[in-house]
Order: sequence, then C-alpha cells, then structure tokens
Amino acid sequence: MKRITKVAGCAVLALAAAGLMSCGGKKTQAKGNYVVDSSIVPKETVTLQVYDQLANFSGEQVGWFGKILLDNFNVKINIIPESGNTYTTRMESKNLGDIVIWGDDSDDYVAAAEGGLLFDWEDEDLLSNYGPYIEAHMRQALEKNRGITNTGKVYGFGFDVSTSQTDRQGFFYTWDLRYDLYEKIGKPEIKNYDDLFNALKAMKAICPTDDKGNPTYGASLFPDWDGNMVMYVKSLGTAYAGWDEFNFGYYEPATGKYHPCLEEKGPYLEALKFLNRLYREGLLDPDSQTQNYDAMSEDYQNGTAFWNVFNWMASGAYNTDAHISQGKAMYPVKPTEAAPGVYGQSVFGGNRIWSIGASTEYPELCMAIINWLCTPEGFMTSLYGPKGVTWDYDSNGKTYFTELGKKTSTDVNTPMPAPYTGTYKDGSFQMNNTTWAKDASNPDSNGESYNYVNWASEATPAKSAIEQSWRDWSQSSSVEDYLGKNKFTLLPGSTYSASPMSDELSAQWNQVANAIKTGTWRAMYASSEAEFDSLVAKMIAEAKSFGYDNCNAYAEKEAARKKAAEVAASK
Repeated sequence: MKRITKVAGCAVLALAAAGLMSCGGKKTQAKGNYVVDSSIVPKETVTLQVYDQLANFSGEQVGWFGKILLDNFNVKINIIPESGNTYTTRMESKNLGDIVIWGDDSDDYVAAAEGGLLFDWEDEDLLSNYGPYIEAHMRQALEKNRGITNTGKVYGFGFDVSTSQTDRQGFFYTWDLRYDLYEKIGKPEIKNYDDLFNALKAMKAICPTDDKGNPTYGASLFPDWDGNMVMYVKSLGTAYAGWDEFNFGYYEPATGKYHPCLEEKGPYLEALKFLNRLYREGLLDPDSQTQNYDAMSEDYQNGTAFWNVFNWMASGAYNTDAHISQGKAMYPVKPTEAAPGVYGQSVFGGNRIWSIGASTEYPELCMAIINWLCTPEGFMTSLYGPKGVTWDYDSNGKTYFTELGKKTSTDVNTPMPAPYTGTYKDGSFQMNNTTWAKDASNPDSNGESYNYVNWASEATPAKSAIEQSWRDWSQSSSVEDYLGKNKFTLLPGSTYSASPMSDELSAQWNQVANAIKTGTWRAMYASSEAEFDSLVAKMIAEAKSFGYDNCNAYAEKEAARKKAAEVAASK
C-alpha cells in the first residue's frame, strides 16, 4: 500500500461551525461555509480515475459540477462504469482507480478489500486528517464497514447514511401516471394490475401519439441496470408487494422470509405477466430491451409513455414548464392494493460503498473530495447544483430554490449561467451514488432535511391548475402526504451485509442470473399467454439446471442473518 505524507492534525476540509478548523499556519481559502486546506490542492490539474459500478455515464465529468471540482480541488474526474469484464480487468492490473464506488458490499468489494486493493482509511490517520466530517458524523456507518471484511479495517462507508434510525426515507416508488389523461378517461378506480392495464389502454386510445408524432405506450423500459433479475420487473414487484429485492428474489420484512423470484404467483412473475400483457396490447415500447437509459428518458420527456413506478425516472423528465402550461403532468396514482416498499433510515448506511483505491497517488485528495460530498454543502451541491446559484438558505435558515433552481428542478435542460457552461443536465453529478440519505436532517438548515419536498419553501399552494386538480383528487397536499397516508411497507435498515460466496456458488450465480434475465425478456415479449407460460417454464428449468436451488439455499440463510441484524438494530 502506498504510504501518504502525513499532515499532522490538519483537517483538509472542515465545517467551521463544527469546530474542525485548519491548523499549523497553513494558508486556507474559504469555500462557502467550509475551509479548504490549500496544501491539499495540487499546483497542476490532476485527473482522478473513478471506477464506478453504479455509473450510467462514461468519461469526464463536465459542466457545473466539473467546474466546482476544478475550482475547489484543481481536479478533473474521469468516470469508468462497470461494463463486461471491467472489474476482472482492473483487479488483475492491481489498480481499481483513485476513487472506487461499489454497487454492493459483498463479493467484489470483499475480494478487493481483503486483496489489498483498497486504501485503509485509518492508515496514517487518513480519515482523521482528510475526512474529519465523515469521522465526526458517520461513526456507525464506518463501524459497519469495519465488520464487513475479516481485516478489521475501515475502507469506506455505505450510501444513504441517515441521522436517525427511527424515521423513514421519502417514497421511491410513487406510481406516476399521466394525470391529465387519467382525468380525460374519467379517473376510474385503480385497485390492481388489471385496472391499471385498462386505464393505460384507454389512455392510448385518446392519445395515440406523443409530442413528436410517434406512437405512445403505457411504459418504456431499458436493460442497462439489470442485475440478478431484470431491474424494472423486480422493482415493480417491490412497488406492488412491498418486499425488497434480495439475491434472486425478495425479502419479506415482516417475517424475514425469502421468496425466490420464480415462485408461482410471486411478485416477480406477476409483474412480468403484467408487462407481457402490456406488450401484447401494444402498450409496451418494443424497443425496451435494446434501448439505453437515455433513450428511455427521452421517451418520457416526449410523452411517449404514460406510467412509471419510480419517483424521478418519468415525472422528472415530463413535468416541464411547457407541459404543465398545457395542463399536462405526471402525478402518483397508486393502485389501492399496492403496498410500495419505502426504506427506513439507517445510521449504518446501505450497501453501495465509497472507497479509495490502494494504488492511488492522491489518497489525501480523494478523501478530501469524498469528505466534501459528505458535508451539507457538498451533498446539497451534488443533489441540486451550486449554492447561491440554484439553491440557498433564507434569513431564517430555511432552504429554498432560486428562480434558476426552480427551473432546473423541473427542466434539466435549462441552460446554466456563467461561469458555468451547458445545461443543468450537462453538469449533473455523474457518480450516481449518495453519501447521506435525502431525508436525513441537514444541520446547515433550520430543522429541514436534504429532500426538497419537505422544505417549508415548497409547502406552497399548487403551482398549476393540474397540480391543484391532482391534490383535490388525492385529498393530499403533496406526494409524500398522499403516499404516506395510504398502504405501504417499511423496509428497515440494519448492519447486515452479505456473506461471501464460494467460487463454485459464484460461478453458478452468474449462470443463473443470465438465465433469469434472458428468460425474463423473452417472456415479456411473448406473443400469447400460452407462449408466455411456456417461456416462463423454460426459464425456470434453465435456472434450475444452472444451480438456482443452491443459490436460493444461500439466500434463505442470508435472510435469517438479515432478520437478526434488523432485530438487533431495533433494540
């Protein structure tokens, strides 16, 4: 492991209000409410390599966020997403990158940590000297990380750290629907998949083409984020049944029971059956299996598809000022029988880990950047843009969007002012991971969280006639209000992390995953119900032939460990 040059007792980036000031007579430069130790800033611009298993982007971070990094740290970052054999190749080269972001904290992460490819954050006081905000405010998340490997060392922390173990996060699965079309078809009651199918079919009948004259659909999907299962199918299962994704199936939080994804009438196959029914009726974008995330996003931006379960994936693209001025918008219309999973806050953090590669020449700089992303200003910047430009605090310490921020929060194609270049979207934070949970308390604000939906400034009268119409229908003042007083399932946090697999099981796992993903897409595109049933049966047989039952035996043991960790965390 590379040894770092120790700067005794100096905090590289510290919150002045927390008493973490720079020392030793070093020249400092104020950046917002924080203090940057100028000794950490390289004289020549440095490009850091960020190996990011969660990224949807490849290349240099540009735009407003790129400029902020350049101004504060004199660095550029080059993002390397997970693709094909990226992990294997980088492990073999013994160089994962400078900053390393993991999709989960199990096998790949453990192998890298125990193989000496990740920097020990306590080595030569790297964390104390260059990550003081993390050390002071994320102690339980750091200790969770210590227990994941057999080394007893801290290599990072998991995402979505919260300031409270008892609160829930904001709703992730919101069941957004083209509400203007829903009104036009008479706002029929939607209790279940059947009712949603009928509503989407009626919507297409009255709106057969999108903004650009292309055919419309009920939904548009993409395969980029498929993992053990097809992402949208398993997510739809969680949005409906409320059980969390777990290995090759779901974890039922009330009982701790593991449900394999291919069990008859389970959430995964029921969601798949619904999507196949959409396809057979011409209500599923036929390009769903081959298009990428950007193409899917463009579909929702143009009004090509009417429905999506995620709170940001569709409505965030469609609800522009232009559409709203025309009386068009997407708002939640949840099937009454659905009990969407909503994650409990966790002081231990989640499974997507921030870490530093052991071969980096700049461990101090990497730590300083991660530390800044954990400060309130850094995290707010990653979420909403530059402080004082798109958001700020008022005289009472409450958070608000500026006029520009109101535009960028609803239309990511809004141009950014000088000294920034391009649109807000061009400069959006591309690492695709979080430090704090959005619903964690923001200590820089006056009693508010990072999540803008809960800011006092956002608790305003409806901003449009269609929003008021949705409020009247839902008898709610906001999305959170609507979903919070209806049926949902709490998914609690804990210190649980997955046990390592044997090489044999890992090999079986990859084959089973490929069989399930391939079989799922084939079944989704079945031309008849009989063909669907046949393709599902074939998928089950193939998965079993590759070791599906062995994988599920592992998952059942892990579910018991997860339940025990949840019980311990609740005490």
